[in-house]
Amino acid sequence: MKIEKAFKVGLFGTGLDTYWGQFEGLLDSLKRYQAEIRDGIEGRCNVQVVDAGMVDNPEKAVEAASLFAREEVNLVYLYVATYSLSSTILPVAQHLNCPVIVLNLQPVPAIDYDYINHLGDSGKMTGYWLAHCQACSVPEIANVFNRSGLRYDFVTGYLKDETAWSEIEGWTDAARVKAIMNNNRLGILGHYYCGMLDVYTDLTQQSAVFGTHIELLEMCELKKLRDEATEEEVQAKIREFHETFDVVPACEPHQIRRAALTSVALDKLVARHRLGSMAYYYEGESGNDYENIVTSIIPGNTLLTGKQIPIAGECEVKNAQAMKIMAGFGAGGSFSEFYAMDFTDDIVMLGHDGPAHFAIAEEKVKMTPLPVYHGKPGNGLSIQMTVKHGKVTLLSVCENREGVFFLVAEGESVAGPVLQIGNTNSRYRFSCGARKFMDNWSKAGPSHHCAIGVGHLAHKIEKLAFLLHIPVVRIC
Repeated sequence: MKIEKAFKVGLFGTGLDTYWGQFEGLLDSLKRYQAEIRDGIEGRCNVQVVDAGMVDNPEKAVEAASLFAREEVNLVYLYVATYSLSSTILPVAQHLNCPVIVLNLQPVPAIDYDYINHLGDSGKMTGYWLAHCQACSVPEIANVFNRSGLRYDFVTGYLKDETAWSEIEGWTDAARVKAIMNNNRLGILGHYYCGMLDVYTDLTQQSAVFGTHIELLEMCELKKLRDEATEEEVQAKIREFHETFDVVPACEPHQIRRAALTSVALDKLVARHRLGSMAYYYEGESGNDYENIVTSIIPGNTLLTGKQIPIAGECEVKNAQAMKIMAGFGAGGSFSEFYAMDFTDDIVMLGHDGPAHFAIAEEKVKMTPLPVYHGKPGNGLSIQMTVKHGKVTLLSVCENREGVFFLVAEGESVAGPVLQIGNTNSRYRFSCGARKFMDNWSKAGPSHHCAIGVGHLAHKIEKLAFLLHIPVVRIC
């Protein structure tokens, strides 16, 4: 799902215009440093940077604010080039619709003390020092932002500092995902699994926090699209099944065809409503057309999920949001719930029936028949896979009495025996141990579903929570 508006970040440097006539070459040096930062953000983060240049007086501050407003930037970086008056910074920050990330980046890890002390000219010495004087303004900026009720954070380091650049990349990625969520259209097909109270959600809150548009879909529309599927479309979808999945011999041809028909219809439904994600559940009377559709929906929804259009079963809207966030970070995001604990190996097992993210599987995903969908009507084809071994992150989008918040944990997907029951199923180890993880995760109050993505992403999710102005609970 493409972001409808171009994703852009803003950048402006700050200094004091009085210095430029006093210290020859100082402004040129600071402009070079700012250009290095701009080029680094564009190159490392693959993003367009709107550079407002050096803002060294209140008039330029107003111009920079107008530029950022016109360009509709998603995040603004403030590069503290040297000491600057907070009166040149406040007007910019006051007119933004996003937080400011203050870059407290020196040119080098440490000043060359011998060089500056042997210049023999106090003016040259002061000019050289001012090019390394970024930290001087940081407390002043924080003081004014605090008193003004403005939201901000710092990245502190030096220009070649990989730790600092990792933070910049994290902030840019978080802002990108926020933009993805702001422009996302989430479909709801069917209804909640009756009685699953933890799954029920406040759709208004989801739209208010994430900017997500909620599209309520009709089963009769999906049926109409399915009825209109051509033989050419069905055969193309069957080929896609065989290319993407390991279709086990036990899958009967009529079941494969049934799933292909539904998959063709799902693709058209998603395209017609420009959906970037979906939550679904339906039962229907035994033997009717809608039951036939919903019991053949898993392979098609798995294909969509692997194409970054995550589909969550049991109408778990909150988890569709979590899966979309994971997809936005390029981490996958597979629908999961807690299956069991292995106290011998100190691991927790998670998986789920229904759609999965085939792009983050350890091996090629199996498409396999299920004689019964436990707790649900009918039978049909399902997906069996294990999440790729290595670092993983669990994310739950939660709601409590205060509103929406994130619950996150980092762990590892590890090898070992899993259940071969036609579901996703993986083994996870956490630094705090299985017992403590299970207790602390549950006490935070999520639903029993979560999204699992590859890699350790907690630091980026925490930044996303800051940009969304919501709390985040980190377990490990």
